[in-house]
This record gives sequence, C-alpha cells and structure tokens, in this order.
Amino acid sequence: QVQLVESGGGLVQAGDSLRLSCSAPERTFSTSPMGWFRQAPGKERAYVAVQSFGGHNTYYADSVRGRFTFSRDNNKNTIYLQMNNLKPEDTAIYYCAAGRYWGPTTRLAGDYDSWGQGTQVTVSL
Repeated sequence: QVQLVESGGGLVQAGDSLRLSCSAPERTFSTSPMGWFRQAPGKERAYVAVQSFGGHNTYYADSVRGRFTFSRDNNKNTIYLQMNNLKPEDTAIYYCAAGRYWGPTTRLAGDYDSWGQGTQVTVSL
C-alpha cells in the first residue's frame, strides 16, 4: 500500500462546485489505476469515477456523469475530481484510491488497496 493525501471537501449549497485533489507517489500515479469513491451514512462505499493507469480511459457512475470530471496533473502527481452542479444526494465522504501497478481498472472498492483519508462533502438545499 502507498500513502494518498486528499483534500478539497466542504459544505456547499445545491448547484455549487467543488474540486477534490489527491496526491500519490510518482510510481503509483503513473502505473496504477486510480479511483474516486464515496460513502454516505448507512451505505456501502461506492464507485464514482475510475481511471486507468496513465489516464487513458475514464469511467463514471451514472449518477455523476456529465457533472463530475476526473482529471490529472502529471507534473504534480495529482488527480482531481471536479464536481459541478452538486446535489444533496452527493453528500458523502469521498475517498481517492489506487489499485495495483499495471492493474485493471475496476469499479469495485475491494480491488483497490491504497486509500486516501477521506474528505467530507456536504451539499445542502
């Protein structure tokens, strides 16, 4: 496992935007699939968006497609989740994650073995 450091959560109103950031070691950043997951109270940790190593392919959950954008800055070894038009149902703790080196890009939280500490996103009406 490697250490991931994330930030960017906060309390916003519906329709507002936030950008989450997650920094990873260079090797992890360049060779591991990366993902964003979220967990709301009383619910299981769920896939939001995942990206293959190198950033070649990106997949989004239906609930966020068109509103959220996964991006990366190769010079900073950092991935981002731009969240626009936030809705109350987006309220959750958001986690970034990294899979195995050269590994497959999956939508299952259990396939990722390195995690950020989580950042709270709260969206009010």
